[in-house]
Amino acid sequence: MAVFMVRRLVISIFTLLAASFIVFWGASIAGDPMEDLRGVQDEGDAQARIEARHERMRLSDPIPVRYLAWLSGLLTGDLGENKFGQSVSGILGPAVSATMQLVIAATVLAIVCGITIGIISALRQYSGFDYSLTFAAFLFFSLPVFWVAVMLKQYGAIQFNNWLRDPSIALPVLAVVAALSGLAWMAILGGNRQRRLTSFAAAALVTAGLFWALSASGWFSDPGLGLLAVVVLSAGSAVGATFLVAGFRHREPLLAALVTAGIGVVFYLFSEPILEDPNWLLILLLAVIAVGVGLGVGYMVGGIHRRQAMPVAALAAFLTGGVIFIDYLLQAYSDYFSRVRGRPISTIGASTPNFGGSFWESGLDSIGHLILPTLALLLISFAVYTRYSRASMLEVMNQDYVRTARSKGLTERTVITKHAFRNALIPVTTLMAFDFGAVIGGAVITERVFGWQGMGHMFIKGLQEVDPPPVMAFFLIAGGSIVVFNMLADIAYAYLDPRIRVS
Repeated sequence: MAVFMVRRLVISIFTLLAASFIVFWGASIAGDPMEDLRGVQDEGDAQARIEARHERMRLSDPIPVRYLAWLSGLLTGDLGENKFGQSVSGILGPAVSATMQLVIAATVLAIVCGITIGIISALRQYSGFDYSLTFAAFLFFSLPVFWVAVMLKQYGAIQFNNWLRDPSIALPVLAVVAALSGLAWMAILGGNRQRRLTSFAAAALVTAGLFWALSASGWFSDPGLGLLAVVVLSAGSAVGATFLVAGFRHREPLLAALVTAGIGVVFYLFSEPILEDPNWLLILLLAVIAVGVGLGVGYMVGGIHRRQAMPVAALAAFLTGGVIFIDYLLQAYSDYFSRVRGRPISTIGASTPNFGGSFWESGLDSIGHLILPTLALLLISFAVYTRYSRASMLEVMNQDYVRTARSKGLTERTVITKHAFRNALIPVTTLMAFDFGAVIGGAVITERVFGWQGMGHMFIKGLQEVDPPPVMAFFLIAGGSIVVFNMLADIAYAYLDPRIRVS
């Protein structure tokens, strides 16, 4: 493994060097870097500024010499200056931070949701759910991202913010939402005609009743979960964690998950002094403690099945902590709503200018700015991961070793999670590695529509201004990320499939 990594690293370095020279050459000949100074009225001042920029950019030297000068500075940790004399390192830091906020949430959500739904779609091949997901995936994949972004700004921000001033749901809208919910659950549950009609009616009635109650009680104006909802959601998280990780053949994992969720609810009752205005370090510390408590409970309660109970309880603890986190965010909504003058969903930028508030209000502000660009990126990526996951799972489910596992008497859940799912991830891992590496370079169109000053914005601005150093800084981050994540994908292959050996 070590020899393989060193060999890949050496090849990658030479590849990056060759590519960096091509990018530097292209950025240097893209136009005239002095064009903005030639029309200045004050001839004396313009001439001095032209000479200063000419010297700063070393335009008297050939392009290969300028490239070697940039490369020598890079080896000492100096990314140079742009043509206006600003440090590229100072520009790069905020750009990377903004891009990380934007793309990480969208990419992680796309991977988790896309893979999960793609695998379910494969297991329900040729069902109504499968056909519906196939149609939705092709629809989302076909939509241009700039059009999706503009539609989200119009209806997800402007119109939605207007609705939040008087958040009541009209009966026709309630009927449409209930019908869509019924159709969705009918497709998910499947079965014969009677079962599908029953699923549709039950889901439509529950959805209509829930949204009517929320609208009538004014929940959209002052949202929150409250103790009852926290208890129900925590218990549901425990049951879901047990189903995903261990199944219900043995009661010890479920008991450990429920005990862990109960401990989380008890913490919630006395958490206000701790969580009134925390910071991210405290939240991270509490998350680590919660996982540790879950592992401990799983060890004590699990008995002979503690190897299954420990990860189940740890996951249940993490999910219960997430429920509590969301409750505190919702409790701060009414104060935040008044501070942003009733416009919580933002259409531009990464944060509200000069906004100062508590930890929870700042979190709502970040979410309000992130939600639309994240959705724009999520819809497109979700379609890709769904189709790849479905195709890969269908191929794996027809392999001989899957039939052998079934013939040994293993449960269908064990066959899917322990045998098929792991191998189905191998081709998807390649896509994940490329996607992570690519998105770190910035989402150029999405950043432009939503006014994010990220990596994509820095790259386009550098090209337009014929300014090689910012373009090269973009290339270093984007190209380096692609190399690193592809190397991690190669290592992950050997973990996912024991038949693969890296040597």
